[in-house]
Parts: sequence; C-alpha cells; structure tokens
Amino acid sequence: MRRHVDQRQTQVLALVRARGSVRVADLAQELGVSPVTLRRDIEAMAARGEIHRMHGVVSRVEAGRPGGAPATRASAPGAAPAGGRAPAASGAEGLVVGMVVPTTEYYYADVVRGAREVVEARGARLTVGLTRYLPGEDRTQADRLLSTGADGLLLTPNWDAGSPGPGEGAWTAELPVPTVLVERWAPPGHPAAALDRVASDHAHGAAAAVQHLVERGHRRIALASRATPTTPRLRTGYEAAVAALGLEPAPPWPPVGPDPLSDADLFARTLDYLCEAVTAGGVSAALIHSDTDAIMLIPRLQARGVRVPEDLAVITYDDEVAGLADVPLSAVAPAKREVGARAAGLLLDRLTAPGGGDGHGDGDGGGDGPRQHVELLPRLTIRS
Repeated sequence: MRRHVDQRQTQVLALVRARGSVRVADLAQELGVSPVTLRRDIEAMAARGEIHRMHGVVSRVEAGRPGGAPATRASAPGAAPAGGRAPAASGAEGLVVGMVVPTTEYYYADVVRGAREVVEARGARLTVGLTRYLPGEDRTQADRLLSTGADGLLLTPNWDAGSPGPGEGAWTAELPVPTVLVERWAPPGHPAAALDRVASDHAHGAAAAVQHLVERGHRRIALASRATPTTPRLRTGYEAAVAALGLEPAPPWPPVGPDPLSDADLFARTLDYLCEAVTAGGVSAALIHSDTDAIMLIPRLQARGVRVPEDLAVITYDDEVAGLADVPLSAVAPAKREVGARAAGLLLDRLTAPGGGDGHGDGDGGGDGPRQHVELLPRLTIRS
C-alpha cells in the first residue's frame, strides 16, 4: 500500500514540476484517483515542502526559497497579481462550491437561489446535487461533487428530524473540505455540531405565531404539522410559547400505530384532529405547516361545519403560497433566500481566508476564526 502511495505522489510531483501549477480536480482525473485521496497526498506533500497548495490549485516550489516557500506563486483563478491588490470580489474567483439539497423546488428553490447569487457575485461557481430525501443519497452526492472538484460544500443532509439520529451523520464532519450545514443542526457532542451552520429559527417562528394569536384573544391554539425536518423545531417553539404564555393546552394528537401512514391518511388524520379540536376541544386557532396543507384543509373544514376564520383562525408556516389562497392567509416566512446567501458567504469566507482550502473535519473548518452557528428569524406576515 505504501508503495502505491509513494508512486502516486511521485507522479503528482513530476506533473506539478513540469506544468508549474495544476488544479487538484484535473490531477485527480488524470491519475484516476478520487479527489479525497489526492487531497490527502497533497496535504502530506505540502507539509514536506515539496509543493504549494492554494484554493484547489497546487504549484511547484521554486528552489532556493527558505522553508520551501515559492519564489513566485502560480496564479490561481482570481488571485491578485504579485505586489498588487485584488479587486473587491476576488479571492473566491475560480472556486467551486458544491451544494447538496433535497430538491430545488418549493422551500429550497429560494435557498439555492440565495446561495447562487452570492457565489456568482464573488466570481465562484455553484454546482448542485439533489437527494430527493433518498437514504444515503446525501453522502453519495457529496462524494460526487468532491470528485468533480468542489472546493467546499453547502450540505443539507437527509435527517428526518432536521438533526441526526443515533449513529447518524458523523461522516459530515469527516469531509476533506470546509463544509457548512444548511437548514440542519446537530446537538452538542455530535461530531457535526462543530461544523459551521446557517438555519432558520423555526422555533422562534412558531412562537411568534402563537404570540400573535394570543394578542387576538385566542387561548387554546393547536399545531398541525405533518412530520418534516422542520416539525420538531416548530413543536419546540410552539410548546415553549404555550407554557410561557400560560395557555390551555390543545388536545393531544391521537396515538400513531406501528405501520407508517400514507400521505392521504396523514392528511385525513390532520383534518379529523382539527375538526375534533374545534368542536370538542375548545381550540379556536391553529398554526398549520405547510401552506399547501392549509389551503387544502380549509374548504374541507368548512364542509364539515368548521368556519375559517370565525371558528378557527389560521396561520400557516412557510409562506410559499399562503398569499394566493382565495382568502389570503397570514403566514410565518423563514428567510430562505437569506439562509442560502449567508451559508454561501460563510463558506467562501472560509475558503478565501489564510489556510481556507485546507479545511477537514478536525475542528479547524478552514480559514481563521471560530466556527459559527447562525440562526435567522422568520418573519410573520399578517394578511386580512
């Protein structure tokens, strides 16, 4: 095994010396190895002073420089000329940002759009991998983006509860490039908790909705949300607000059997719950996640004698299409576009800081400065 490593590193050194500088992605393709493997070789070679690395590019070390430092640094894409100042948007030029998301539709359309705007404004390029929530596909897509030359990753893993379950997700902290979690979080003690992350504070959004409904005179408020990665944080904020405001608890959800329910069954279950909560449980308002569920539920509630908003005031969560309902609905809107923009900016700052291209899952994160956990507060939009 060691012989193969030595041979590969000898090949790398010969190619770099012959060409002056070369992209890591191009080297990996030419040598027929994964970028992850090649990055490990490059790290070892750079530590020995044999080559110089910078933002996805490796270059030869000129002879006669103390400490192995190059006399002239081969210009990576977007690098400032020697002795000159880089333009304001430089530093990230030529970098490739990989983004793994479940979909580019609905909620994540704006997240991806925000990331793309920032990445392109700084001269870098965004590539996207989609998982469709398929098990294991998040790691497959991350490896694929790395194999095609991604210098850093924006990652939304397929964690059902928005955070990793037992034994899940440690691989996200072992990736060989700087990584930012997007709309996901990990609890203290989990390896992924040390990653940078940018997310919506869904708990705050739910609490803001409850607070508004209380100000309108409601004292028993229900939360209706199918199981999504957003739901646990919504329930946390909802329950905290109910307790803090001294509200009467809504009727509990009926117990769920051992067999998973279809979407149609889940929808019917939500409809039954809300009808029962209003007619027998004293509920007069509800926070419903998501907009599409709310728009579909309202006429069915009315058909069963529950008037909206007379008997049940409704606030939706997401605000994708709430304003397009026949009677526009008040809604809580996570700052989806800004989440993508902040995450992309944080990752590019890591990549362009000194040492930014060397981030691994060992706690340094690439670049200088401590890791960051950024939570953006959703906005409540009131519609009559």
